[in-house]
Amino acid sequence: MSGGVDSSVTAALLHEQGYDVVGITLQLYDHGAATARAKACCAGQDIYDAHRVADTIGFPHYVLDYESRFREDVIENFADAYVRGETPIPCVTCNQTVKFRDLVATARDLGADALATGHYIRREAGAQGAELHRAVDASRDQSYFLFATTHEQLDYLRFPLGDMPKDEVREHARRFELAIAEKPDSQDICFVPDGKYAQLVEKLRPGAAEPGDIVHMNGTTLGRHDGILNFTIGQRRGLGIGGRKDAEEDALYVVRLDPDAHRVIVGPRSALATSRIAVNGLNWLGEGASPPAEGLDVTVKIRSTMEPVPGRIEGVGDGRAVVELVTPEFGVSPGQAAVFYDGGRVLGGGWIQRNDQRSEAA
Repeated sequence: MSGGVDSSVTAALLHEQGYDVVGITLQLYDHGAATARAKACCAGQDIYDAHRVADTIGFPHYVLDYESRFREDVIENFADAYVRGETPIPCVTCNQTVKFRDLVATARDLGADALATGHYIRREAGAQGAELHRAVDASRDQSYFLFATTHEQLDYLRFPLGDMPKDEVREHARRFELAIAEKPDSQDICFVPDGKYAQLVEKLRPGAAEPGDIVHMNGTTLGRHDGILNFTIGQRRGLGIGGRKDAEEDALYVVRLDPDAHRVIVGPRSALATSRIAVNGLNWLGEGASPPAEGLDVTVKIRSTMEPVPGRIEGVGDGRAVVELVTPEFGVSPGQAAVFYDGGRVLGGGWIQRNDQRSEAA
């Protein structure tokens, strides 16, 4: 129970249906001014809200201190990824480690028959066991952030909100007379004050904001920057090279980050086009232990906000795969996830690796 509407309604609905509900809230970071901000999850106010919901409905509620685990597995990983020139997704890492690894283990230790969450995703029975499917409400679907859920975890997890639109969930909150019924949704990234992630990374990794050159693909140095952690692949605005008010076809984008040389490589939009993506850390939920080496037609999401696009995945062993997109995508970023689907079914996903095949003169 994060203290938000979704997990609160999940608990209330299960209690109404006669289940023996125990509410668990994780304290993930300190409650001081350094991390408290509006629309964040798991902050001090949220813990209070979760406890108040449990009191209102009438079931026990406990707070578990997972701060050290969260720092080690999520915050430190987040900082290291930016130092490597990647664009991390801490919500995936949090689900993969703190919530669906550590919290599942704790729930089992408590003798619970299942762990239910307020995620918008569906768990359905399949021929080979439980399957993960996209939420009915596509605008709320969280499958991209849950691709790392394993078969074993899926057997134990329940997602009661997967068949509901958000409006219906809020109506349930009003029906239960929960004080959080109109509470705003949480926003990423929960542990970054005011969204200034670069400041957090620099604090955790002194020297990470080392300045360097902004270099065109043709080798021309165009300017200086204050640290590659301030840039992401596909970025166009805020490059700091000034004076470029050319036609759209002349606009420059970040096409690559070179952390070893502290360089930001820029070029035309066409240089961002990518049709072949390497992934590792693959979690496969489809048939067999991994994608077939001969390839499998799927649809793919490489960003949480996009709709899946046609592609083909080939397993290459050791938790790795190669994805071929039918139509090139622009701004594929190392550190983000590639998630695979068969219709509404989630087949799994993996972490996008740096594309060393992209040529440049710099």
